[in-house]
Amino acid sequence: MSVLVTGGAGYIGSHMALELLDAGASVVVIDNLSTGYRWAVPAGADLVVADIADTDVVMETIRKHKVDAIIHFAGSIVVPDSVADPLGYYLNNTVKSRGLIAAAVASNVKTFIFSSTAAVYGNPVENPVTETAALTPMSPYGSSKLMTEVMLADTARAHDFRFVALRYFNVAGADPKGRSGQSTPKATHLIKVASETALGKRAQMEVFGTDYPTPDGTCIRDYIQVNDLASAHLAALTYLRNGGASDIFNCGYSKGYSVDDVIAAVKRVSGVDFKVVRSPRRAGDPAAIVAASNKLRATLGWRPKHEDLDGIVGQALAWERRVDQLKGTSLTA
Repeated sequence: MSVLVTGGAGYIGSHMALELLDAGASVVVIDNLSTGYRWAVPAGADLVVADIADTDVVMETIRKHKVDAIIHFAGSIVVPDSVADPLGYYLNNTVKSRGLIAAAVASNVKTFIFSSTAAVYGNPVENPVTETAALTPMSPYGSSKLMTEVMLADTARAHDFRFVALRYFNVAGADPKGRSGQSTPKATHLIKVASETALGKRAQMEVFGTDYPTPDGTCIRDYIQVNDLASAHLAALTYLRNGGASDIFNCGYSKGYSVDDVIAAVKRVSGVDFKVVRSPRRAGDPAAIVAASNKLRATLGWRPKHEDLDGIVGQALAWERRVDQLKGTSLTA
Protein backbone atom coordinates (compact mmCIF):
# COMPACT_ATOMS: atom_id res chain seq x y z
CA MET A 1 0.00 0.00 0.00
CA SER A 2 1.12 3.58 -0.70
CA VAL A 3 0.60 7.07 0.66
CA LEU A 4 -0.43 9.75 -1.84
CA VAL A 5 1.12 13.16 -1.08
CA THR A 6 -0.51 16.01 -3.00
CA GLY A 7 1.76 19.02 -3.46
CA GLY A 8 4.73 16.79 -2.70
CA ALA A 9 7.09 18.85 -4.88
CA GLY A 10 6.59 21.87 -2.64
CA TYR A 11 8.12 23.00 0.64
CA ILE A 12 6.18 21.03 3.26
CA GLY A 13 5.13 18.26 0.88
CA SER A 14 8.71 17.37 -0.04
CA HIS A 15 9.64 17.13 3.64
CA MET A 16 6.60 14.89 4.17
CA ALA A 17 7.72 12.60 1.37
CA LEU A 18 11.16 12.37 3.01
CA GLU A 19 9.59 11.60 6.39
CA LEU A 20 7.47 8.81 4.91
CA LEU A 21 10.37 7.31 2.96
CA ASP A 22 12.59 7.44 6.05
CA ALA A 23 9.84 5.47 7.85
CA GLY A 24 9.83 2.81 5.10
CA ALA A 25 6.58 3.84 3.42
CA SER A 26 5.79 3.67 -0.29
CA VAL A 27 5.11 7.20 -1.58
CA VAL A 28 3.50 8.66 -4.71
CA VAL A 29 3.34 12.42 -5.28
CA ILE A 30 0.84 14.38 -7.37
CA ASP A 31 1.95 17.94 -8.13
CA ASN A 32 1.27 20.25 -11.06
CA LEU A 33 4.69 21.92 -10.52
CA SER A 34 3.13 25.40 -10.55
CA THR A 35 5.11 26.31 -7.43
CA GLY A 36 6.94 23.07 -6.69
CA TYR A 37 9.99 21.52 -8.35
CA ARG A 38 10.56 18.13 -9.89
CA TRP A 39 13.98 17.92 -8.20
CA ALA A 40 12.38 18.50 -4.78
CA VAL A 41 10.56 15.15 -4.96
CA PRO A 42 12.92 12.74 -3.19
CA ALA A 43 14.37 9.69 -4.86
CA GLY A 44 12.20 6.73 -3.98
CA ALA A 45 8.91 8.60 -4.44
CA ASP A 46 6.98 8.32 -7.69
CA LEU A 47 5.91 11.63 -9.24
CA VAL A 48 2.72 12.16 -11.24
CA VAL A 49 2.68 15.62 -12.84
CA ALA A 50 -0.98 16.60 -12.73
CA ASP A 51 -3.47 18.88 -11.05
CA ILE A 52 -5.56 17.38 -8.25
CA ALA A 53 -8.58 18.74 -10.12
CA ASP A 54 -8.01 16.01 -12.74
CA THR A 55 -10.14 13.38 -11.04
CA ASP A 56 -9.42 10.69 -13.61
CA VAL A 57 -5.67 11.00 -13.03
CA VAL A 58 -6.12 11.05 -9.26
CA MET A 59 -8.26 7.91 -9.28
CA GLU A 60 -5.93 6.10 -11.69
CA THR A 61 -2.97 7.01 -9.44
CA ILE A 62 -4.81 5.66 -6.41
CA ARG A 63 -5.62 2.44 -8.25
CA LYS A 64 -2.20 1.93 -9.83
CA HIS A 65 -0.23 2.59 -6.64
CA LYS A 66 -2.68 0.91 -4.26
CA VAL A 67 -3.05 4.09 -2.23
CA ASP A 68 -4.66 3.63 1.17
CA ALA A 69 -3.99 7.11 2.62
CA ILE A 70 -3.86 10.67 1.29
CA ILE A 71 -1.90 13.54 2.81
CA HIS A 72 -3.14 16.72 1.16
CA PHE A 73 -0.84 19.77 0.85
CA ALA A 74 -1.68 21.11 -2.63
CA GLY A 75 -3.12 24.62 -2.53
CA SER A 76 -2.45 28.36 -2.30
CA ILE A 77 -1.06 29.82 0.91
CA VAL A 78 -0.37 33.58 0.77
CA VAL A 79 -2.81 35.57 2.94
CA PRO A 80 -2.56 38.95 1.13
CA ASP A 81 -2.91 37.23 -2.25
CA SER A 82 -6.11 35.60 -1.04
CA VAL A 83 -7.54 39.00 -0.15
CA ALA A 84 -6.77 40.22 -3.70
CA ASP A 85 -7.94 37.00 -5.40
CA PRO A 86 -10.56 35.31 -3.21
CA LEU A 87 -12.14 33.31 -6.03
CA GLY A 88 -8.76 31.87 -7.01
CA TYR A 89 -8.22 30.72 -3.43
CA TYR A 90 -11.68 29.19 -3.14
CA LEU A 91 -10.98 27.32 -6.37
CA ASN A 92 -7.53 26.00 -5.40
CA ASN A 93 -8.15 25.36 -1.72
CA THR A 94 -11.84 24.47 -1.51
CA VAL A 95 -13.25 23.35 -4.87
CA LYS A 96 -10.22 21.21 -5.74
CA SER A 97 -10.13 19.74 -2.23
CA ARG A 98 -13.78 18.76 -2.62
CA GLY A 99 -12.87 16.86 -5.80
CA LEU A 100 -9.97 15.13 -4.08
CA ILE A 101 -12.16 14.07 -1.16
CA ALA A 102 -14.76 12.73 -3.61
CA ALA A 103 -12.07 10.76 -5.43
CA ALA A 104 -10.90 9.29 -2.12
CA VAL A 105 -14.41 8.16 -1.20
CA ALA A 106 -15.07 6.74 -4.68
CA SER A 107 -11.74 4.86 -4.54
CA ASN A 108 -12.36 3.51 -1.03
CA VAL A 109 -9.45 5.46 0.50
CA LYS A 110 -10.49 5.74 4.14
CA THR A 111 -7.59 7.73 5.61
CA PHE A 112 -7.08 11.43 4.86
CA ILE A 113 -4.77 14.03 6.44
CA PHE A 114 -5.37 17.66 5.61
CA SER A 115 -2.99 20.61 5.67
CA SER A 116 -5.07 23.27 7.40
CA THR A 117 -3.98 26.52 9.05
CA ALA A 118 -4.08 28.65 12.18
CA ALA A 119 -5.65 31.31 9.94
CA VAL A 120 -9.01 29.67 10.68
CA TYR A 121 -8.86 31.36 14.12
CA GLY A 122 -8.47 34.91 12.81
CA ASN A 123 -7.32 37.22 15.60
CA PRO A 124 -7.86 35.05 18.72
CA VAL A 125 -9.02 36.55 21.99
CA GLU A 126 -6.60 34.42 24.02
CA ASN A 127 -3.16 32.93 23.34
CA PRO A 128 -2.11 30.17 23.22
CA VAL A 129 -5.17 29.35 21.13
CA THR A 130 -6.84 25.94 21.56
CA GLU A 131 -8.68 23.84 18.98
CA THR A 132 -11.99 24.83 20.60
CA ALA A 133 -11.45 28.58 20.09
CA ALA A 134 -13.87 30.56 17.93
CA LEU A 135 -13.29 30.15 14.19
CA THR A 136 -13.30 33.66 12.71
CA PRO A 137 -10.89 33.75 9.75
CA MET A 138 -9.76 37.20 8.60
CA SER A 139 -8.89 36.23 5.02
CA PRO A 140 -10.22 34.12 2.14
CA TYR A 141 -7.19 31.88 2.72
CA GLY A 142 -8.38 31.03 6.22
CA SER A 143 -11.98 30.70 5.08
CA SER A 144 -11.02 28.41 2.19
CA LYS A 145 -9.21 26.06 4.56
CA LEU A 146 -12.05 26.11 7.10
CA MET A 147 -14.53 25.16 4.37
CA THR A 148 -12.43 22.10 3.59
CA GLU A 149 -12.38 21.13 7.27
CA VAL A 150 -16.19 21.29 7.24
CA MET A 151 -16.37 19.13 4.11
CA LEU A 152 -14.08 16.54 5.70
CA ALA A 153 -16.18 16.39 8.87
CA ASP A 154 -19.40 15.99 6.89
CA THR A 155 -17.82 13.31 4.69
CA ALA A 156 -16.60 11.39 7.73
CA ARG A 157 -20.15 11.34 9.13
CA ALA A 158 -21.59 10.06 5.85
CA HIS A 159 -18.95 7.50 4.78
CA ASP A 160 -16.43 4.97 6.03
CA PHE A 161 -13.80 7.69 6.06
CA ARG A 162 -11.65 9.25 8.79
CA PHE A 163 -9.49 12.34 8.71
CA VAL A 164 -7.09 14.47 10.71
CA ALA A 165 -6.81 18.19 9.98
CA LEU A 166 -3.58 19.76 11.20
CA ARG A 167 -3.78 23.50 11.77
CA TYR A 168 -0.28 24.82 11.07
CA PHE A 169 1.13 27.89 12.68
CA ASN A 170 4.21 29.41 10.93
CA VAL A 171 6.34 26.78 9.21
CA ALA A 172 10.07 27.48 8.97
CA GLY A 173 13.54 25.98 8.60
CA ALA A 174 14.80 23.19 6.36
CA ASP A 175 15.75 19.55 6.53
CA PRO A 176 18.86 19.36 8.78
CA LYS A 177 20.41 16.90 6.30
CA GLY A 178 20.10 19.49 3.52
CA ARG A 179 17.75 17.41 1.40
CA SER A 180 14.96 19.99 1.08
CA GLY A 181 13.92 23.47 2.13
CA GLN A 182 11.79 26.49 1.23
CA SER A 183 12.44 27.12 -2.47
CA THR A 184 9.49 29.20 -3.68
CA PRO A 185 10.52 32.34 -5.62
CA LYS A 186 9.35 35.60 -3.98
CA ALA A 187 8.23 33.69 -0.90
CA THR A 188 6.54 35.60 1.91
CA HIS A 189 7.65 33.40 4.84
CA LEU A 190 9.43 35.71 7.29
CA ILE A 191 12.47 33.53 8.03
CA LYS A 192 12.86 32.76 4.33
CA VAL A 193 12.71 36.45 3.39
CA ALA A 194 15.09 37.50 6.16
CA SER A 195 17.55 34.75 5.20
CA GLU A 196 17.49 35.82 1.55
CA THR A 197 18.16 39.40 2.62
CA ALA A 198 21.03 38.39 4.89
CA LEU A 199 22.66 36.56 1.98
CA GLY A 200 22.22 39.44 -0.47
CA LYS A 201 19.43 37.91 -2.54
CA ARG A 202 17.25 40.88 -1.62
CA ALA A 203 18.43 44.43 -1.17
CA GLN A 204 16.13 44.88 1.82
CA MET A 205 13.11 43.38 3.54
CA GLU A 206 9.86 44.87 4.79
CA VAL A 207 8.18 44.63 8.17
CA PHE A 208 4.43 45.04 7.71
CA GLY A 209 2.95 46.82 10.71
CA THR A 210 4.74 48.23 13.75
CA ASP A 211 1.70 49.42 15.73
CA TYR A 212 0.15 46.12 16.80
CA PRO A 213 -0.82 45.68 20.49
CA THR A 214 2.31 43.60 21.19
CA PRO A 215 5.43 44.40 23.26
CA ASP A 216 7.45 45.71 20.28
CA GLY A 217 4.52 46.59 17.97
CA THR A 218 5.20 43.80 15.45
CA CYS A 219 3.16 40.61 14.93
CA ILE A 220 3.82 37.58 17.11
CA ARG A 221 3.82 34.08 15.65
CA ASP A 222 4.57 30.50 16.66
CA TYR A 223 7.29 29.11 14.33
CA ILE A 224 7.28 25.33 13.84
CA GLN A 225 10.25 23.64 12.14
CA VAL A 226 9.24 21.83 8.95
CA ASN A 227 10.59 18.38 9.93
CA ASP A 228 8.72 18.57 13.23
CA LEU A 229 5.58 19.38 11.25
CA ALA A 230 6.18 16.39 8.95
CA SER A 231 6.60 14.16 12.00
CA ALA A 232 3.20 15.36 13.26
CA HIS A 233 1.66 14.17 9.98
CA LEU A 234 3.36 10.80 10.33
CA ALA A 235 2.00 10.54 13.88
CA ALA A 236 -1.47 11.41 12.55
CA LEU A 237 -1.18 8.72 9.88
CA THR A 238 -0.22 6.11 12.47
CA TYR A 239 -3.08 7.26 14.71
CA LEU A 240 -5.68 6.89 11.96
CA ARG A 241 -4.32 3.54 10.76
CA ASN A 242 -4.58 2.29 14.32
CA GLY A 243 -8.29 3.16 14.42
CA GLY A 244 -8.17 6.72 15.76
CA ALA A 245 -11.26 8.88 15.33
CA SER A 246 -11.39 11.90 13.05
CA ASP A 247 -9.96 14.95 14.80
CA ILE A 248 -8.28 18.34 14.49
CA PHE A 249 -4.94 19.37 16.02
CA ASN A 250 -2.88 22.54 16.30
CA CYS A 251 0.74 22.26 15.16
CA GLY A 252 3.07 24.65 16.95
CA TYR A 253 5.42 24.94 19.91
CA SER A 254 3.23 27.09 22.21
CA LYS A 255 5.94 29.76 22.05
CA GLY A 256 5.65 33.07 20.22
CA TYR A 257 8.26 35.33 18.65
CA SER A 258 7.69 38.81 17.23
CA VAL A 259 8.78 39.80 13.73
CA ASP A 260 11.56 41.87 15.28
CA ASP A 261 12.65 38.87 17.41
CA VAL A 262 13.00 36.79 14.25
CA ILE A 263 14.91 39.47 12.35
CA ALA A 264 17.27 39.81 15.30
CA ALA A 265 17.83 36.03 15.26
CA VAL A 266 18.63 36.04 11.52
CA LYS A 267 21.08 38.93 11.97
CA ARG A 268 22.66 37.14 14.94
CA VAL A 269 23.07 33.76 13.24
CA SER A 270 24.13 35.16 9.85
CA GLY A 271 26.37 37.88 11.26
CA VAL A 272 24.87 40.34 8.74
CA ASP A 273 23.15 43.62 9.66
CA PHE A 274 20.83 43.88 6.65
CA LYS A 275 18.40 46.67 5.75
CA VAL A 276 14.85 46.51 7.15
CA VAL A 277 12.08 48.85 5.95
CA ARG A 278 9.03 49.55 8.11
CA SER A 279 5.74 49.48 6.15
CA PRO A 280 2.00 49.66 6.93
CA ARG A 281 0.01 46.62 8.03
CA ARG A 282 -1.12 44.04 5.48
CA ALA A 283 -4.75 42.98 5.18
CA GLY A 284 -5.59 39.74 6.96
CA ASP A 285 -2.73 39.66 9.49
CA PRO A 286 -3.72 39.05 13.14
CA ALA A 287 -1.65 40.73 15.86
CA ALA A 288 -0.62 37.55 17.64
CA ILE A 289 -1.33 33.85 17.32
CA VAL A 290 0.40 31.08 19.26
CA ALA A 291 -0.57 27.39 19.34
CA ALA A 292 -1.78 25.42 22.29
CA SER A 293 -0.24 22.07 21.28
CA ASN A 294 -1.20 19.99 24.33
CA LYS A 295 -3.75 17.95 22.38
CA LEU A 296 -1.28 17.05 19.61
CA ARG A 297 1.30 15.92 22.15
CA ALA A 298 -1.16 13.98 24.31
CA THR A 299 -3.26 12.28 21.62
CA LEU A 300 -0.65 11.60 18.94
CA GLY A 301 2.40 11.31 21.18
CA TRP A 302 4.15 14.03 19.14
CA ARG A 303 7.52 15.19 20.45
CA PRO A 304 9.33 17.99 18.56
CA LYS A 305 13.09 17.85 18.03
CA HIS A 306 13.88 21.26 16.51
CA GLU A 307 12.34 23.94 18.75
CA ASP A 308 15.34 26.28 18.94
CA LEU A 309 14.78 29.47 16.91
CA ASP A 310 18.47 30.02 16.17
CA GLY A 311 18.71 26.42 14.99
CA ILE A 312 15.74 26.91 12.65
CA VAL A 313 17.32 30.08 11.29
CA GLY A 314 20.63 28.28 10.78
CA GLN A 315 18.87 25.59 8.72
CA ALA A 316 17.15 28.24 6.58
CA LEU A 317 20.43 30.05 5.95
CA ALA A 318 22.23 26.82 5.05
CA TRP A 319 19.48 25.96 2.57
CA GLU A 320 19.61 29.42 0.98
CA ARG A 321 23.31 28.99 0.36
CA ARG A 322 22.73 25.95 -1.86
CA VAL A 323 19.21 26.20 -3.30
CA ASP A 324 20.11 28.23 -6.39
CA GLN A 325 22.55 25.55 -7.48
CA LEU A 326 19.85 22.90 -7.10
CA LYS A 327 17.33 24.91 -9.09
CA GLY A 328 19.75 26.18 -11.70
CA THR A 329 18.14 29.61 -11.43
CA SER A 330 18.54 32.73 -9.30
CA LEU A 331 16.13 33.79 -6.59
CA THR A 332 17.46 37.34 -6.54
CA ALA A 333 14.55 39.74 -6.01
